[in-house]
Amino acid sequence: MTAPSRGSGPLPSHLPRVGIPERLAARLSMPEQHEYLRTKLTRRGLLRTSAATAGVVAGSGLLAGSAQAVSPTLLSSPATTAVDGSLVAPFGRHLSFGADPKTQMRVAWQVPFAVKRPYLRVGLKPWELGRKIEAEVRALHTPSLSAKLPAVDQYYLHAALDGLRPGTTYYYGVGHDGFDPAEARRFSTVGTFRTAPARAEAFVFTAFGDQGVSYDALANDQLILGQNPAFHLHAGDICYADSSGQGSEHDTYDARVWDQFLAQTESVAKSVPWMVTTGNHDMEAWYSPNGYGGQNARWTLPGTGPDAENAPGVYSFTYSNVAVVALDANDVSYEIPANQDYTGGRQTRWLDRRLGELRATDGIDFIVVFFHHCAFSTTNAHASDGGVRDAWLPLFEKHQVDLVVNGHNHIYERTDAVKGGRVGKKVPVGERVDSSRDGIVYVTAGGAGKALYDFPVPDSYEGRVKDLDAVQTYHWTKDRTKAVDTVEWSRVRYTGFSFIAVEVEPGHRPRMKVTALAETGERVDHFEVTR
Repeated sequence: MTAPSRGSGPLPSHLPRVGIPERLAARLSMPEQHEYLRTKLTRRGLLRTSAATAGVVAGSGLLAGSAQAVSPTLLSSPATTAVDGSLVAPFGRHLSFGADPKTQMRVAWQVPFAVKRPYLRVGLKPWELGRKIEAEVRALHTPSLSAKLPAVDQYYLHAALDGLRPGTTYYYGVGHDGFDPAEARRFSTVGTFRTAPARAEAFVFTAFGDQGVSYDALANDQLILGQNPAFHLHAGDICYADSSGQGSEHDTYDARVWDQFLAQTESVAKSVPWMVTTGNHDMEAWYSPNGYGGQNARWTLPGTGPDAENAPGVYSFTYSNVAVVALDANDVSYEIPANQDYTGGRQTRWLDRRLGELRATDGIDFIVVFFHHCAFSTTNAHASDGGVRDAWLPLFEKHQVDLVVNGHNHIYERTDAVKGGRVGKKVPVGERVDSSRDGIVYVTAGGAGKALYDFPVPDSYEGRVKDLDAVQTYHWTKDRTKAVDTVEWSRVRYTGFSFIAVEVEPGHRPRMKVTALAETGERVDHFEVTR
């Protein structure tokens, strides 16, 4: 189906119409949308309805009647409640690496009510969780943004694990007063993770974007778990609590969707670090001027970017012989400019510097970059973003990036090796490419679970190859128009739910074997990247 330029399609008629009038949203930046919502709802007096609750959560009157009443509602302080802690079960556990995956892990989870003295236990055996770490509380309050949606209070808990041993399996449990994961009756709640190895060794990682909450999303999660990945990359548009993706009269924002999403992904994310970046649906205008206050409450990411607090989806980490770089394409997108240039160019300058550092580092064979908006795609929905191309493609080629993974378009599409905007080498299914010589392969892996898009030409994938000399498509320009393109780089196209699994093998001739799997487990593409 063809998606309109303002998001991923109109909302069903039964969903509430809220937020910013379309005539305003078309020209409002994300900070302006944030200010509009705060001012509008404060005038209505809706914030006052939650003042008592927020005071209980934080131990202070966050939303008391003052000029501070319209400040972001992200809290970081001990929570208390009258609810019996033994009746409150943690859920939605999700892991992420710290800046050094060999020695650092971050654990986050959620509770349905505020609890007393939350903590994490960790140890080398599931029955010996002797180390106890106090958790940080980050509570979010979302007011009723329409007559049909209730106000929502959510409690996210975070624990930082440092000084871990490389290449080691750990067991952990999360709890609070009244709920101790070390008790025998709570044994089933104990999770596990493994730190990155001290030296290069073979491993697998997986990736996709545009997941949301659905049976197809759940099916992909379970298939991912079967790959035994060391980590998973999520290229943005995480849960779709904001179902429009930009802000218009059709916007609705339902914070409860995050509860569903974290419960859905827990079976994987409790043991596989779930490394996310930001898409257009992850800009949630209520929480902060750039829309990322909600993400900062729910995730602790490595924080290695130019401004980790304000740009949480910009960071890098190294695992074995692979360096991974996460970027926030909202900063450079021509199609959806709500956060365009919000870093003032800092992200792109950081990217140039960081890629240079990584390429010069001994022991790093491959650099993988992932972000949301597509550099190269031919779908009828969003196609390619010229802003991404203008800002970042010269840097990818300058520093010889080996693989780029995007989302945004809800399909699987893979290019030939691209060099200087043209095909450097044709890469049919099963072919090998030398990224240092032939160019970069760009993968759109946006079929994680949301409703699928379509192509202007037939699908072409393993077992059903229909090669074309050229495809007519378009890319977004700086003035938000669609410039028509006739391109030769679209090699594999698959309209179906899917993800990629990447097998990394170090050694004298290192290689990455990239496989695209449908939610049924069927292989729809594979190719190999070497250096």
